[in-house]
Amino acid sequence: MAKFAKKKDGDLPAVSTASLPDIVFMLLFFFMTVTTMKDSSLLVENTLPNATEIKKLEKKDRVVYIYVGKPTQEYQKVFGTEPKIQLNDKFANVDEVGSYILAERAKKPQELQNVLTTALKVDKNANMGLIADIKQQLREVNALKVNYTTYEGNAFNNLQ
Repeated sequence: MAKFAKKKDGDLPAVSTASLPDIVFMLLFFFMTVTTMKDSSLLVENTLPNATEIKKLEKKDRVVYIYVGKPTQEYQKVFGTEPKIQLNDKFANVDEVGSYILAERAKKPQELQNVLTTALKVDKNANMGLIADIKQQLREVNALKVNYTTYEGNAFNNLQ
């Protein structure tokens, strides 16, 4: 007759580590594909106004951003509290807007250069005179597609 060995109680088989490198690389590739880098850090305070009739921009690669607002706390000692223009990661004057748009347009592929949209992210307390000057500079470089970035909400909340 054959003898049967008793099974040991509570022993679990060893975990196979052969597939761990595959899992690590899958996670690495996942995070590499879904992570986006921020283009620029905000140097101005930017409380966007509310609007009721809004439309979402569909293709972000066709947008050039111009930020307008008063400098943040750390920059107020140097630049004051008057609203300033931020282009990429630096403050700029109104007369630099045209050359900035032309430079950004030149960076884009040829087929996107004529369909660029300039998005103005303007603080709700900024002067309208400064916005008019920016729009004049945009007209001079033929950047006529302008978008005002807002939040969805009641426009009468902007009066408070």
